[in-house]
Amino acid sequence: MLRRAADAQAALARHPRHLLLAALAAGLLAGPSSAVALAAATALVLVTVRETPLVFGTLAALLAGAAVGDARLAALDRSELAPGDVTARVTLLEHPRTRSFNTRVAAAQLRGERVLVKAPARVAWPRVVAPGIIVAIEGRLAALGPHDAHERRRGAHALLVATTIRATGARRGGLLGALDRVRDRSERALAGGLPAPQGALARGMVLGQDSALTDDVREDFRVTGLAHLVAASGANVMLLAALVLAAGAALGLGLSARLWLAIALIAAYVPLAGGGPSIQRAAVMGIAGIVAALAGRPSSRWYALLLAAAVTLAWNPRAAGDAGWQLSFAAVLAMLALVPGLRTRLAATRAPPALADALAVTAAATIGTAPLIALHFERLSLVSLPANLLAAPAVAPVMWLGTIAGALGQIAPALAAPVAALAALPLGYLTWLADAAAAPAFAEVVVPSPGAAGVLAIYAATAAALLAWRRLPRTARRATSGVLALGALGAVAALAAGHGPGHPPKDLTISFLDVGQGDATLIQHGDAAVLVDTGPPGGPVLERLRRAGVRRLDMLVATHDAADHDGATAAVLATMPVGLVLDGEEVTAGGEVRRLAAAHSVRRIASDAGQVIRAGPLQLRVLWPRREPAAPADAEPNDRATVLHVRDGDFDLLLTADAESNVLAGLHLPVVEALKVSHHGSDDPGLPGLLERLRPQVAAIEVGAHNSYGHPTPSTLAALQRAVPVVRRTDRDGTVRITVRDGRMHVSGEEGGG
Repeated sequence: MLRRAADAQAALARHPRHLLLAALAAGLLAGPSSAVALAAATALVLVTVRETPLVFGTLAALLAGAAVGDARLAALDRSELAPGDVTARVTLLEHPRTRSFNTRVAAAQLRGERVLVKAPARVAWPRVVAPGIIVAIEGRLAALGPHDAHERRRGAHALLVATTIRATGARRGGLLGALDRVRDRSERALAGGLPAPQGALARGMVLGQDSALTDDVREDFRVTGLAHLVAASGANVMLLAALVLAAGAALGLGLSARLWLAIALIAAYVPLAGGGPSIQRAAVMGIAGIVAALAGRPSSRWYALLLAAAVTLAWNPRAAGDAGWQLSFAAVLAMLALVPGLRTRLAATRAPPALADALAVTAAATIGTAPLIALHFERLSLVSLPANLLAAPAVAPVMWLGTIAGALGQIAPALAAPVAALAALPLGYLTWLADAAAAPAFAEVVVPSPGAAGVLAIYAATAAALLAWRRLPRTARRATSGVLALGALGAVAALAAGHGPGHPPKDLTISFLDVGQGDATLIQHGDAAVLVDTGPPGGPVLERLRRAGVRRLDMLVATHDAADHDGATAAVLATMPVGLVLDGEEVTAGGEVRRLAAAHSVRRIASDAGQVIRAGPLQLRVLWPRREPAAPADAEPNDRATVLHVRDGDFDLLLTADAESNVLAGLHLPVVEALKVSHHGSDDPGLPGLLERLRPQVAAIEVGAHNSYGHPTPSTLAALQRAVPVVRRTDRDGTVRITVRDGRMHVSGEEGGG
């Protein structure tokens, strides 16, 4: 142990630049966020660094980083914008993005400050909207909401909710304006020579702009671990530098001129590709390596990585909170640590060098980013490794052909079209690959979030195990490698064999549970969970809740006295803690829900129109029934069923229970993203009119297979198919889930309903 400590101290003394840069980055990271972390870093320096000059230098770098970080945050947070009505010209900083199918948002600059423009569906945008376009907006400035933490990390100061957006015909000038025009010509060059789907993918891969991708393609790339291809990153910078150096050599330029040209183009590429944390990191590392070559010194990838961390954190100390920043650095760290050993072992198997390199890099990046992906997205792709390996041969041709087409497009689009057309084949292959790899049910699995402390523990344990493994004798290494390989295969097999999620989702998730002929709708967001109805007696609701990771319900809603809606209420109350019961049974009914709530000491309130109940980020508003005047003893329970409007941020859901148009037509109904169809899809002549008012993008029918009622009826299905883009039913699709992530809905089903 003492020898290892001495070796570590000697290594620090041999690389003082690395240590000073690491201390600077640590100060930038810890200082603005935690005095405790800064104190811990100081203590670590005092314990691990022995040479007195190096101790003082390291402490100075650490404190300087903290001071710069604090000053930078103060500058970033300085704002003169005040809440209230505003009419102003703003400069768009990005292409508008769609949220929840009815709201579009875009970062913009207002009076020199970054804001997030948000426009509801009823607000029309100008025909041409792109970075650098100046538009006139009337609206209201407000504070950023809880769903806009990502924008706050990017430096946004306020939310601008637009009521009108008008074109001005103006664009920003200066260097950024010139880059805007370069980007526009590049986009037209890529779009002009390719079919629309391939053109959209080319824009994502070459320029980091995925706004034109369809939801299906975007989801396929995410599920298969290929999403990094449409977010400008290190691969883009590496391939750009390789192309520039090769083209410069072909033109007869000297090495120094080629290197300076590569530096200039990499620096210009950062804003062209959106300027995200990942591309910033890659650009700094790339330029550092080229500068080392210009100086005639050997480059150090570890030094370049530390320099990239220091530069990106000095520019924005909050960048470390961005998932893209974390994933980018984790991938590079893993590649620096693991690729040399993996490449050597693969070469020993006589694998072709290109295959060994691709497999080593892909495996290292996959291993390095897995804990962070679990933390941020609570999902892991089981097909990421083979998908990335199969995608590798097509990436460089797309990037090089797209870059050449973009360059020719600065001269004339006609010159660019033939070059862009050559990229159609690799682009089509990548689209097919993502679709095919995402198709298996096991392609992606839900995993529990390890939490920030858990991620740090995983990385620390992995580093310790790697160091210990490297000190083993060669024969012991081989045996250990076999055991680890078998363990990894067993873990992947176990995840693939698992069916359905077993942990609460991080994102807003609405699950229309497959419980047979009955209703049960689960709404989850983080730790908040609400169950609306429980399905029939003896139904599978408890198993469905277990698979959804529910261990406690904030609220249980019994919409009305009907066995196919409240039949399993007793089982739910007896099995798990419930914070509140919202009881839709009439006083004239048997009062079974009232009795059960009292027996389990659960607070109960009767549903009544106008009530608003919150559970975490979820807001539930009762639209019906009104308890005054009291219903007659012979009132139809379906007509008195509790109708709920559920809202979470920009997402709206209407849960109608068994109340049909004779009830709903008289209510004040919101425009919604999703609808639970009334009464299992029974015949309802007023449904077309309701759909015209509600305008849902998704409709779910909770119904049992081969039921004796004929649900859902042909007339209801016809009305839904005419008015609603996505219609799902639990008898055919199993449990239907809507996941709202990054402002978009993703609808999935568990096959085998019934």
